[in-house]
Order: sequence, then structure tokens, then C-alpha cells
Amino acid sequence: MFLHELPKSHNAKRKRVGRGPGSGKGKTCGRGHKGAGARAGSKTKRGFEGGQTPLNRRLPKFGFTSRNREVFQLVNLGRLEKSDKVGTGVTLTKTELCELGFIRNEKRKVKLLAKGELTKKLKITVDVASTQAVALVQQAGGEVVTTK
Repeated sequence: MFLHELPKSHNAKRKRVGRGPGSGKGKTCGRGHKGAGARAGSKTKRGFEGGQTPLNRRLPKFGFTSRNREVFQLVNLGRLEKSDKVGTGVTLTKTELCELGFIRNEKRKVKLLAKGELTKKLKITVDVASTQAVALVQQAGGEVVTTK
């Protein structure tokens, strides 16, 4: 057995610094030459990046909103089912949804969601619909038309 064949010891002691040039951590003890890091008692602030503007100062202060985000007006199937104004076999577009009070602005995008049950046969025209909502409308005998 040779020294290089010995297994690593898991309880090996830490490297002792300042014990001569032959130890590998002698003279400056791994602190380099001069500067604050070489002095006793020097500490860097948490998040300090060596003079570069730190991450916490580079990021916006009150959150971030993407310019490309899409804001939808949401319509749940359960609300269409409960409403007395919506009958079976009715065709619903953005204009009708706005008149019935399900959405506020017909110029903004509308998304159909599958929250609730649906038994009425409806033809609904919206910008986007969830796959589950489309399946529930088709199961009731209706149709969903997406414009996007």
C-alpha cells in the first residue's frame, strides 16, 4: 500500500494555516497581499458583489410585470348554468356576454373556464378556452369557437 492509495479520511482535521511555506498555507495564510480581506476583522456585507451593483439593487423594487402579459376577462361555465338570462340553444358572443353582465368590456379578451357544471346546449365564441371547458361544453351538446 502506498500513500496515494490510502482512502480519504472523513474525520481529517482542517488545514492549519500560517505554519511555514512548505505547508501550502504559510506566510499570507491564503489571504493574499494587502487589502481589507487580508486584515483581521474584515467582513463583506451580505450580497456584496465586489463593487458591482448587487442583485437586490438591480431588480425592481415593487415586483415586476411583463409588457407581454395577456389579461383576460374570465367566464366560468357555472355562472352560465346558474343564469336565468341564458337559455338552452343560445349563441353567446362577446357582445351578448357584455350585455348579460358576464364581462365588462367587449374589447378586452375573454377566457372560458371550466369551473362548475354545464347542462345547457350553448354555442360560445370567445378568444381563449381551457381544454376542460371545451370538453364540458361539447359533452352538453354545445360548441366552443375560439378566435385566437
